[in-house]
Amino acid sequence: MRVGEELPPLEIAVTRTLIVAGAVASRDYQDVHHDAEAAREKGSPDIFMNILTTNGLVGRYVTDCLGPGARLRAVRVRLGAPNYPGDTLVLRGTVTEADEAAGTAEIRIVGANGIGHHVTGTVRVALPTVNTAKTAGREAGA
Repeated sequence: MRVGEELPPLEIAVTRTLIVAGAVASRDYQDVHHDAEAAREKGSPDIFMNILTTNGLVGRYVTDCLGPGARLRAVRVRLGAPNYPGDTLVLRGTVTEADEAAGTAEIRIVGANGIGHHVTGTVRVALPTVNTAKTAGREAGA
């Protein structure tokens, strides 16, 4: 892993089901995440994704790109444009720090939709070492 290396982008369809399921899974029962009429009454054109779902998607993106041995150490995100149903969220990542000796890296995340940047932030990860990967393979019966 090198500073400046870009992770492959991930496109995620923003559906009503994803928005509602993410809110329910994170126990966020705010009506703006599941009731379109209530969201409109509060000034939003539709329901929108909550920050915990976004946080989970960012974490999934990084660990999917770096492999199952990668461990999230810190996720710092800031929301911008809301994620509404029918849009597509495109997550992109760039390595901003890489410390091979420590086995850590920091990834700058930008997630954009049709309105603009939905999420920006950084994710710090612990990367698997060769010994850890071999041990994990033995534990899994490989």
